[in-house]
Amino acid sequence: MDLRGPARYLWWLARRNKHRVALGAGFGTLWFASLAATPYLLAKAIDNGLSAHDTAVLVAWSAGVLALGAGSAVLGIMRHRSMTKLRTHAGLMTADLVLEHATRLGAALPRRLTAGEVVTIGISDVWVVGRAMNVLGVGVAGTISYATIAVLLFRTSPLLAVVVLAGVPVLGVVVGPLLTRMQAAGQRYRERQGVLAGRLVDVLGGLGVLNGLGGKETHLARYRAESAGLRDQGYRVDVTASWVGALGTGLPVIFLAVVTWISARMAAAGEITIGELVAVYGWTAILAIPVDVMIFCGMDVTRGLVAARRVVGFLRVPVEPVDGEPAPEGPGPLRDPVSGVTAEPGRFTALAVARTAEAEAVLDRLGRYGATDATWSDRRLDRIAQPEIRDRVMVATHDADLFAGTLREVVAGREEPDDDRVRRAIDAAVAHDVAADLERPVEWRGRNLSGGQRQRLRLARALHADPEMLLAAEPTSAVDAHTEAAIAQRLTDIRSGRGTVLATTSPVLLARADVVHYLVGGRVAASGTHQHLLETEQGYRELVTRVFDEASA
Repeated sequence: MDLRGPARYLWWLARRNKHRVALGAGFGTLWFASLAATPYLLAKAIDNGLSAHDTAVLVAWSAGVLALGAGSAVLGIMRHRSMTKLRTHAGLMTADLVLEHATRLGAALPRRLTAGEVVTIGISDVWVVGRAMNVLGVGVAGTISYATIAVLLFRTSPLLAVVVLAGVPVLGVVVGPLLTRMQAAGQRYRERQGVLAGRLVDVLGGLGVLNGLGGKETHLARYRAESAGLRDQGYRVDVTASWVGALGTGLPVIFLAVVTWISARMAAAGEITIGELVAVYGWTAILAIPVDVMIFCGMDVTRGLVAARRVVGFLRVPVEPVDGEPAPEGPGPLRDPVSGVTAEPGRFTALAVARTAEAEAVLDRLGRYGATDATWSDRRLDRIAQPEIRDRVMVATHDADLFAGTLREVVAGREEPDDDRVRRAIDAAVAHDVAADLERPVEWRGRNLSGGQRQRLRLARALHADPEMLLAAEPTSAVDAHTEAAIAQRLTDIRSGRGTVLATTSPVLLARADVVHYLVGGRVAASGTHQHLLETEQGYRELVTRVFDEASA
């Protein structure tokens, strides 16, 4: 796979589909050739049959025209089928690459790109890339047919051939700058489209919160304004595209008029026959097809380069190496030198920080999501084989996806469901209101559950996995104080003997931690028990007091 640029990617894609490209170009060339042969047969029928009053010859050439028409119809069908298969296969190949890369990125994907951008690439860009293959199929066939007709015209009249051949540079001079402008406008349009799609996904994902906060109308108005801006940008792209299409259709008509006028004067002067006049008119009229094809192939390539740039940018997002050194044989401490946080095995560690994002950054480094200098038993995490880290260290985020399935399957995750184990995890997460029936269906992303139910279900899933080290951010932020107290008690019981790191400002959870790291500016400012920090650290005391007051209110 060549990711050195959009053009190189398209060329690599074409080479991978070279047999389909050859079929498309072959059937396209034969189809154009059959069209070009029709005026020749008509010329012979007129000159040798009609003008000579030879009925037998006229019938024979007419039969040839009929047979050629039938063959042309078959070739046209095969051309269309082969090109459709080429475009579809190229688009599906690109979609497969995008999906495979997204799978390899895994949980790191939402940390690198917005959901809207990924959706736009997977739904729109991949098919635009597929359409760019037209230039190597019917585009090549159109170029060959243009040259073939020019040769046929040259045999009839060099002057007519020169006039026809002059059309290509004229088209290039007129249409070329428009295609460049369309590519630049298309790139800007595509960037705004990705941003808007990301905003739409975010708004839909948080619609329940917006309803509760009364911000739905504000976001709706903002989306409408941005959507109107994108629409206007699309109009500017389409204005350029319409000029390209109009010139692609109109300029050949001008050439047809010029060539017809010249050939008619030559026929009147006796320099060419009536049959040759008909053939010249037919060839020139047919030229409108390959010229139109080449123009629209140019538009497809222009759009394809814009889409391929986004695809290549996505495929270039680095994937963390999977291979590496073996993990420590037994439990060991996780240390993050950037923040100074240490998570000891078998202990409950809490991270208290005013900004949740700072704590999440620490958890990501300890879980090896992205670049990290963190160590595990004095071994650098980024040198340890990733599968071993994922099997023993889990980062449970508050917005982790819930996949559709029964409650039993959702909690069990990748493991074979065991009802007793599933119920223990649900009990520890105090999710009894969700788990009356383990066969209860859970919709994608838990859309049929409340925010608090989704959060407790995510916690139950993490507890069911029972990792050696569990790293979680704000696992009780959406539950009431009574439920939070119950979770704090059961969480410490079920995780006894296992390492647990929670990023939280909940006094109930902080009070049960073996050690609390108080972070300021992303670094440890003080460490100790909850009670010790309350007595010695004013900033920590103010943070916890504020959270307690907000919870009471």
